[in-house]
Amino acid sequence: MKYQVAIIGGGPAGYTAAEAAGKAGLSVVLFEKQNLGGVCLNEGCIPTKTLLYSAKTYDGARHAAKYAVNVPEVTFDLPKIIARKQKVVRKLVLGVKGKLTAHNVAIVSGEATIIDKNHVQCGEEVYECDNLLLCTGSETFIPPIPGVDAVPYWTHRDALDNKELPASLAIIGGGVIGMEFASFFNSLGVQVTVIEMLDEILGGMDKELSALLRAEYAKRGIKFMLGTKVVSLAGASSEDGSPQVQVNYENSDGPGSVVAEKLLMSVGRRPVMKGFGLENLGLERTERGNVFVNAQMQTSVPGVYACGDLTGYSLLAHTAVREAEVAIHSIIGKKDAMSYRAIPGVVYTNPEIAGVGETEESLQKKGIAYRAVKLPMAYSGRFVAENEGVNGVCKLLLAEDDTVLGAHVLGNPASEIITLAGMAIELKLTAGEWKKIVFPHPTVGEIFKEAL
Repeated sequence: MKYQVAIIGGGPAGYTAAEAAGKAGLSVVLFEKQNLGGVCLNEGCIPTKTLLYSAKTYDGARHAAKYAVNVPEVTFDLPKIIARKQKVVRKLVLGVKGKLTAHNVAIVSGEATIIDKNHVQCGEEVYECDNLLLCTGSETFIPPIPGVDAVPYWTHRDALDNKELPASLAIIGGGVIGMEFASFFNSLGVQVTVIEMLDEILGGMDKELSALLRAEYAKRGIKFMLGTKVVSLAGASSEDGSPQVQVNYENSDGPGSVVAEKLLMSVGRRPVMKGFGLENLGLERTERGNVFVNAQMQTSVPGVYACGDLTGYSLLAHTAVREAEVAIHSIIGKKDAMSYRAIPGVVYTNPEIAGVGETEESLQKKGIAYRAVKLPMAYSGRFVAENEGVNGVCKLLLAEDDTVLGAHVLGNPASEIITLAGMAIELKLTAGEWKKIVFPHPTVGEIFKEAL
């Protein structure tokens, strides 16, 4: 069977590319060995946010008295929270499948193997294609810590489906995934310890705001161990004989250990490079070993494109979606190019933290002159009305000519307003040009206008 476009991987990059190609009238085949939607929809972005919203609702009910609302007794039902998460995922997966079917995309379930740039095999069938898109996504990285094979541990997938709360949880890794699960379990009353090798949580986010978020969660009872290297893992037992995990570490204070009922491994993800015949294409690689692509997402082999985590740029779903659009535009001859100037990063803790563009750390590293403008979120009337007794910060980074270089927000709903700053950065607006935009009042987004 011959198609104009063959896509390996049905995650955000793959299904976006398939839909766009189908809309453009191209014949498309999409291969997915597990579930449509990929990691993001099935075991990442969407399910974690569903759980976090339940935790946020529970937090809100517990502290409703701040808003003169009396809630006599607040409880939660973890199995029902998990069931709701699964219902949301099912609904969205069906939605993706419906959109692809509507645009005549042939969906093939199974493990695809690349024979060459024009032929893909799945089962006994060989599919011919004019253009090949590689959208294989990423997988959880488990570091080779001594003892890791001898102790039980959770990955994010296990944590998402767990229906019984542990009394204590140790999380190795204070990145986005680690902090979101720390937030969720802390809200539900679990004693959480976060062990991070770097000197601050959320590497890549604004360091000052990350430290403020950490301080907020430390007040809520999370124990943070920064600059701490895990050296080994071992089994342990509690006083009543129930199994636990012992995390042995080293830091500036010397060696030590943390014992917890459960262990969550959250040190990061890496692109899926094996198992689908990538080696048969002979693609050029970057210094870090990722697939090299140009601004049109074309690899070094004509007619072969790579989108999403495989390129190693950001491992974010929204980056993958845009890359997929660019790749299909290239195939149909529409002028387009990928820009990484304004890729938003969001952590869905409570409060949320979000950033886009440059950070102070990245600008200092590049030797670019800038000035930072910081403003408490209390300068937004809407924020004050909805966040009783909570502080937040908005930080803008401006070039010498006042062009907006970066924006970082700690406070709800940072995830929803950060796009305003992303647009300003992508369009290279100056502070004066951005300030001319009329912001509706009262909105939390007005904080940017106040800062300008």
